[in-house]
Amino acid sequence: MVAEFRRRFWICAALSLPVLAMDHMLQQWFGLGWLAFPGDRWVQSGLSTVVFAYGGWPFLSGLVRELRTRRPGMMTLIALAISVAYFYSVAVVLGLRGMPLFWELVTLIDIMLLGHWIEMKSVLGASAALEKLVRLMPAEAHFVEPGGAVREVPVSELREGDRVLIKPGEKVPTDSEVIEGRSSVNEAMLTGESRPVPKEVGDTVIGGSVNGEAALSALVRRTGDDTYLAQVIELVRRAQESRSRTQDLASRAALWLTVIAITIGGATLALWSALGSGFSFAIERTVTVMVIACPHALGLAVPLVVAVSTAISARRGLLIRDRAAFENARNLNAVVFDKTGTLTEGRFGVTDVISLADISEDRVLALAAALESQSEHPIAEGIVRSARERDLEIATPRNFRAIPGRGAQATVDGLELKVVSPGYLREHSVTHDNERIAAAARQGKTVVYVLVSERLIGAIALADIIRPESREAISRLKQMGVRVMMLTGDARPVAEWVAGELGLDDVFAEVLPEQKAQKIREIRSRGFVVAMTGDGVNDAPALTEADVGIAIGAGTDVAIESADIVLVRSDPRDVAAVVELARATYRKMVQNLWWATGYNVVAIPLAAGVLYPAGVLLTPAAGAVLMSVSTVIVAINARLLKVRDSDRPMHSSHRAIRPDAQR
Repeated sequence: MVAEFRRRFWICAALSLPVLAMDHMLQQWFGLGWLAFPGDRWVQSGLSTVVFAYGGWPFLSGLVRELRTRRPGMMTLIALAISVAYFYSVAVVLGLRGMPLFWELVTLIDIMLLGHWIEMKSVLGASAALEKLVRLMPAEAHFVEPGGAVREVPVSELREGDRVLIKPGEKVPTDSEVIEGRSSVNEAMLTGESRPVPKEVGDTVIGGSVNGEAALSALVRRTGDDTYLAQVIELVRRAQESRSRTQDLASRAALWLTVIAITIGGATLALWSALGSGFSFAIERTVTVMVIACPHALGLAVPLVVAVSTAISARRGLLIRDRAAFENARNLNAVVFDKTGTLTEGRFGVTDVISLADISEDRVLALAAALESQSEHPIAEGIVRSARERDLEIATPRNFRAIPGRGAQATVDGLELKVVSPGYLREHSVTHDNERIAAAARQGKTVVYVLVSERLIGAIALADIIRPESREAISRLKQMGVRVMMLTGDARPVAEWVAGELGLDDVFAEVLPEQKAQKIREIRSRGFVVAMTGDGVNDAPALTEADVGIAIGAGTDVAIESADIVLVRSDPRDVAAVVELARATYRKMVQNLWWATGYNVVAIPLAAGVLYPAGVLLTPAAGAVLMSVSTVIVAINARLLKVRDSDRPMHSSHRAIRPDAQR
């Protein structure tokens, strides 16, 4: 469509130049009477007929389509305006008294074509993110045959279970699982993650992402429409095509504007004719009224904002499955978070290290990590990970041995070391009187003790680690006037500790899975517009019950299918981004609707000639300029939609998203 309007515009603009040069009125204005010649009106009429037929065809055919569907709109107004101008001008050439409007006709068509060309480019630009996503997919892959030979094959021929080689700097051909090699992968165009994501054996690589410094060997896990990128493209496409309540309002407004314009145009023709101003003057005023009132800007006011906001959300990893729910997100005044895996990382980490002897806390943690480095228990993994995060030196233990149900022991740096549970202390009558340990226990944290030669030297408290991003997310939501709550099945001491750390407004603890939806209903009954954010199967009913369901993309398929919006990254800050984007999108829609309809309040009376006695008169061409300018302003305003962004060091885990799932 862009190429079509561009071609028609340039051809019609070239034909319009001689039409303007042969117009008697313009010749008088600019002293070009020497350009006149016998029969020039007929030549002018012939060229104008070509411009009317060729340049006006998109509008005339649009008139037929709108009348068939009984929904007259912008094409109806344009077609009526150029048809009235053309047939009146031909009638004048054939003998009717008056001044032909050929120059107004061709310039009107030129400007309309130019306006449509610009509008189509704006729409295409708004959907550029979708086009870029499609371009991400490579055409060929390095297929590894059973014997080890490598050959080039089209990506379309790959099947699940095939082995592929991904060389450094190449795009991943399709969603695959790494079986050999270690590298980093750039997933920025897919997830918005700016930092390369480390990949090793067992990790998933997404089709379209770019491999980094080393070759990877991988097994194909998804192909075609099942791939992550294909599903994202489908979600974005559906979201851009879907209609919202505001868009329906704009369509109704466009219909009413068309009716009003035709009514006022008819009244203008009748009134000026009755006042004796001449049929030519009356027709010119009527044409100008209908051109000014063309609801192009109104027709684009909402769809352009929808396209831009959908593109922004896709780039930021916010996948909108239900536009009506997304639109409703601007009204949110309460957000309920699941705890585990949403506000927290869902894995043990050290929160407190307490020294009970003449030894530093780092030394206590380093000794415990050395012993636990031989264990695969989640508590052991949490201690080792925390020591590494603090860059502590972890010694190699000797004579490691588990103490069934109570902990483990080993020799570290010549010390007989044990890391044990509270039960071990009770059994061996080892006591302590430390308030920090007691406080950690009251908060529901898991506490383990470090002993050297049966002497207690320290304690380590562990809990489900709070995501660093959670604090910023909650702070941003509160700044927007949104109450932030937490809903969890975890024990109350643990939930209250997390709530206290994050400054939550309310917390619901020890809630059974079947009770979560009931809690959401209770919150809604208090007058709140509620969003629920979760990632687990037990969150699905609550996601459905909420006004807006937001699923963490790294969560389960069930949770994703129950949600209105999917967050590709497991980042709670994206919940704040959803609210910010919804509010910014609505503001742009309102701004565009006001501009698209408001200027008509002034422009239509001017077009009708209300200020003609004061010497102010708009020609049809001037009306076309005003109409096109308003359309371009609406398009530019939509493209200016922006929301706050954050630097996101994120996890690399992504799940397939099934766009065909219904809420």
